[in-house]
Amino acid sequence: MRESPPTQEEPSTSSAVDDSNSADRVEDSQLFLSVPALNQAASYLAQTASFLTQCLPVPGYVGLSEEDQELVTLPSASASGRLSVQTSSVEPAATNSSLGQADSGRSPSQENTGQMVPSHVFQNGASLFQGLVERARKTVRGSADDIGWLQRDQSLPTTEDGTARFLEILDSARKNEHKLPDSVVYLLVPGLFSNHGPLYFVKTKAYFSKMGLACHIAKIHSESSVSKNAREIKEYIEEIYWGSRKRVLLLGHSKGGVDAAAALSLYWSQLKDKVAGLALAQSPYGGSPVASDILREGQLGDYVRLRKIMEILVSKVLKGDLQALEDLTYEKRKEFLRQHPLPQDVPIVSFHTEASITPSVLTALSHVAHLELPIAADGNSTRIPVVMPLSAAMAACSQLLVARYGEKSDGLVTRKDAEVPGSVVVRPERKLDHAWMVYSSLKEEPGDQADTSQVCEALLTLLVEVAQKRRHEMAMKDE
Repeated sequence: MRESPPTQEEPSTSSAVDDSNSADRVEDSQLFLSVPALNQAASYLAQTASFLTQCLPVPGYVGLSEEDQELVTLPSASASGRLSVQTSSVEPAATNSSLGQADSGRSPSQENTGQMVPSHVFQNGASLFQGLVERARKTVRGSADDIGWLQRDQSLPTTEDGTARFLEILDSARKNEHKLPDSVVYLLVPGLFSNHGPLYFVKTKAYFSKMGLACHIAKIHSESSVSKNAREIKEYIEEIYWGSRKRVLLLGHSKGGVDAAAALSLYWSQLKDKVAGLALAQSPYGGSPVASDILREGQLGDYVRLRKIMEILVSKVLKGDLQALEDLTYEKRKEFLRQHPLPQDVPIVSFHTEASITPSVLTALSHVAHLELPIAADGNSTRIPVVMPLSAAMAACSQLLVARYGEKSDGLVTRKDAEVPGSVVVRPERKLDHAWMVYSSLKEEPGDQADTSQVCEALLTLLVEVAQKRRHEMAMKDE
């Protein structure tokens, strides 16, 4: 018999049970009585693995190629009790003569009873299903491990409760006792989709103007990334400061608060003498579970193609950048805040609420724009309000977050993620959704409730007091 080359010996060896060892042969034959069932199970597992990897990609799983894959033949136990297990590499038959000689001793029936299955199928199958389990766990958990991460970070400064003082200021504002100084300029920074809502912050600006205060709305492209908007806000602040020689007091709503905070983090060395403080209203400073669940890999958005839908909506319809929404995911917020923390000497006020699900809220319509009809015969144009059921949408989102995570929110931002470390936090019991702050309802507010403009005034008045207290503390330290 001619010996095969040494390089081919190990991957092409044939092993058989020795006939002289009758005890081992009987034991092995009994052990492998169920080999056909194992072969069928292995074959089914391989087919399942191939199908699932085509439908649902699993990180870390690499399928076997058709070439150079190691195969195992698991034949049925023969009537004589002989069992042969053959391992070979898929190579041209002429390269290994010993393999041909070993095969020549087998009957055709024995060749047909064996099934060829990948020897690594069990290892790859375990890796596959381990990946599936991990992916399923990630999908089920969602953002549960991320919500409130700022509060769990012991290295960050603690917050201070300013709710009681805020309510006192708000009560004074409703009695026409206004305390906002005219020595600063007020800049309102809108959030996402403000370019498509012409009434965003308009009522509040008019309210401030009636009090004789200089107030501006930052005309930024709200669907742009946080870093891009941060630079635009920085330019706004510098333009206002050099034009009026007054410091700027910022109030940002939703993503506008995140954009404004990013401007201070990135350009504080240039803005510290021009900014008096920042108030964040319902801002996802720590991130948003809604944005994360839609855009993050392995979340629900992957299974219903929500990411693709949002990409078309933001990029094609609204002419924006999907990065604007991605910047509000937990991963992006954690990365940004690690690299660009908010300066600790900035006076900060945080404000967050919880959405209501009362019948009156569910039927309320928010006035987001108006449609101006052509001039009539009497020479006057007619305006028709454009309304949307924003409150009902926010209530539905709020209930989804409660059902899935058990977290209270305004519909888009959880209360925990809206608190900026080191800030004075306002936590009112009054239930207000995310859209209430900027879009007024067609229904007038009850006589015993403050409107959006008065709430903004109270927040900025509290911020002025916080800034004054901070300056006094710093002066005492210097002395």
